[in-house]
Amino acid sequence: MKSKLNHLAIVTDNYTRLSMFYRALFGMKVSGDTDRESQAISVGDGYVGMTLIPRPPGRYAGLDHFGIEVEDLERVRMDLAEKYPDIEIVKRPGNRPFASYSMHDPAGNYFDLSQMGHENRAEVYEAGNWSQDRYINHFSIRAREHNRLADFYAEIFGLAITNSSNHDEGVYLTDGRVTLGVLPWKISLFNGSGIEQPGMDHIGFKVESVAALQNDILKLASDNPQIAARSVDYNKEAQTRTNLLQKCPLGAVQLADPDGTLIDAADL
Repeated sequence: MKSKLNHLAIVTDNYTRLSMFYRALFGMKVSGDTDRESQAISVGDGYVGMTLIPRPPGRYAGLDHFGIEVEDLERVRMDLAEKYPDIEIVKRPGNRPFASYSMHDPAGNYFDLSQMGHENRAEVYEAGNWSQDRYINHFSIRAREHNRLADFYAEIFGLAITNSSNHDEGVYLTDGRVTLGVLPWKISLFNGSGIEQPGMDHIGFKVESVAALQNDILKLASDNPQIAARSVDYNKEAQTRTNLLQKCPLGAVQLADPDGTLIDAADL
């Protein structure tokens, strides 16, 4: 089954500020639907749409979930019923621009499901494809039993494993454009820094030039500090966390958005 890793979501107290950050630094486009943007803002790169969701009471902020577009949702249901009968698929409210349904993986990470023609599809998710110099090319999650989790995504969604060895450091699966990194979670990985729960880890971009991106990071901080990127190595604990992020083979430079969501980037 051909599937697309083409949706991400961040929950934040500053969704309009994050929208300007991703538009200004990475050239992502916004739908311009004012009525919808009073509830959430979706930005896109022509393939991946990222929805920035105002944080409601009781919900954690940060990189929250992702989404998969499938060719045949009923086929996914049948495969799950046969191989993973304890996993549920639930219908989502009609005001989501991507999520027709949601489900979870064996580790409990939840993600959205969509299919072409579903009623929920709107905004950047239906605006058509376009090309731009800076675009999302990967994201990662951390989990216990990460090898088992990688097998689940390959088996149910047909994602191709790209690294044939060294799976102890992580398994990387692709839809042909975007890569999902399924990384190990061990408490000892966070020695010397704050301990993070298993779950989504970071997002990564391809850019036309890392040097140009770094210049734009400085310019953005000078033009408007409110939407500037945040440093990821400002003290010893932060450097320890950055060292862990630097193990991602798909990134060359590390930063964070104004909310602290971890990002890496590499040349095309």
